Amino acid sequence: MTICVVGHSNPDTDSVTAAIALATLLNAQGQDAKACMQSVAANLNPESAMVIERFGLTAPEEITDAAGKQVALVDFSDIAQGPAGLADAEVVTIVDHHKIGDVTTNNPILFRAEPVGCTGTVLNKMFKEAGVAIPKNVAGGMLAAILSDTVNFKSPTCTEDDKVAVAELKEVAGVSDTEELFMAMLKAKSSVDGVPAKDLLFRDYKDFDMKGNKVGVGQLELATLDQVADIREDLMKAMAEVKADGRHSVLLMLTDVVKEGTDLVVLSDDPALVEGAFGGKLENSSMWVEGMMSRKKQTVPNLQTAFGC
Repeated sequence: MTICVVGHSNPDTDSVTAAIALATLLNAQGQDAKACMQSVAANLNPESAMVIERFGLTAPEEITDAAGKQVALVDFSDIAQGPAGLADAEVVTIVDHHKIGDVTTNNPILFRAEPVGCTGTVLNKMFKEAGVAIPKNVAGGMLAAILSDTVNFKSPTCTEDDKVAVAELKEVAGVSDTEELFMAMLKAKSSVDGVPAKDLLFRDYKDFDMKGNKVGVGQLELATLDQVADIREDLMKAMAEVKADGRHSVLLMLTDVVKEGTDLVVLSDDPALVEGAFGGKLENSSMWVEGMMSRKKQTVPNLQTAFGC
């Protein structure tokens, strides 16, 4: 049976390229694997589409239902972030860099999760340990993912392992200027012109279970907050629509990469709880959080503490 390697819903560049990389590694080790994603290629976020094109990669194929399939998960281990039917699939491998989620298995599997900034960093180690050379185009995708996930090393999630992986992968990928690559990705990622507000909200969005409360957190990384000044009302309407679909809270991180902080937009059944989580005061449903760059390390853990998870 072919192993479907798939990342989380609303896939980001790490989720997409990690699926490609792990499928490549598994195939090189004699297994039958293919890269998949919970989206169609036409709906890839602008950054991921740019990376796929720049390095000549083939976009993973869409998977809509995992039931009855063998699957390998990359960049997540929460059932809520997986494809339909995941609970009825056979999970055979997980490679991640987030907290351990609620996926369970009937048999022992390879489960590798490390406290680094990107799944690509973990996969770089796995290729080396297996003695398998990383193809040039795959290395380019992994490199781009690490730069994206660590916000060019500015994110608090960034580790020395991520920097080592970038130094190694840039040589394999033939990339001499990682700053140029990152800025090209940021330009693509932060493009908002003509994009429906709901699509922007879901560009990089995840739902979390906070002690029985469904909480959604999206993030837009921007070169300047001015980029969304004219569409804030539309974004909040989209957030309200998503919140009405059974969520306790919906947060949108408008992250200014240059200023290294986030304008946190909040719609919640309990705004005071969110204020307490970040030690701030909401004004017009938002607050500036200095230094906030990472959903994984700075936003979600604070919310979990506030909800008593």
